[in-house]
Amino acid sequence: MEATTNVHVESARIQKQIEDHLGLEGSQLLFDFRPMEDRMRLDLITVNPRHHQSFLFHTVTGYDRVDALRKMLDYVRQSRDQQSSFTIQWVARGERELNTSYFRATNMYDALDKLYYGRDINTITVFSVVLNPVS
Repeated sequence: MEATTNVHVESARIQKQIEDHLGLEGSQLLFDFRPMEDRMRLDLITVNPRHHQSFLFHTVTGYDRVDALRKMLDYVRQSRDQQSSFTIQWVARGERELNTSYFRATNMYDALDKLYYGRDINTITVFSVVLNPVS
C-alpha cells in the first residue's frame, strides 16, 4: 500500500510542478493518460478559460505514469528553447468572434495538429498561422 500511495503522491507533486511552471490552474490542464502495449502515453491538454476550447500542449510516452510525467516536466521546462512559437487565429463553427491562440511546435503542421487535437477539422476555421519572431 505504501508504494501505491507514494506513486500517487509523486504523480500529484509532478503535476503541480507542471502547473506552476506553466502558470496555469489545475482546471486549465488535463493530464490524459493512455496505456500503450508496454508504455504509457500522456497527452497534456490545455483548456482556455475565455473561449472554453481545449488544445494539445504536448505528448510524451514513458514506462509508467510517473515516468511520463517526469518527461512532460522536462519538456515544459525546455520547450521555449527547443521549439518555435506560433500564433493561430481561428473561429469556431457557429461563432463570430476571432480567437487567437499560441502554440509551441516544431513546425506549422505540428501547431495545427495541436489546435485540431480531439476535434473534427470542420469545427474550426483557421484564418492565419504565423511563426513568431524569436525574442
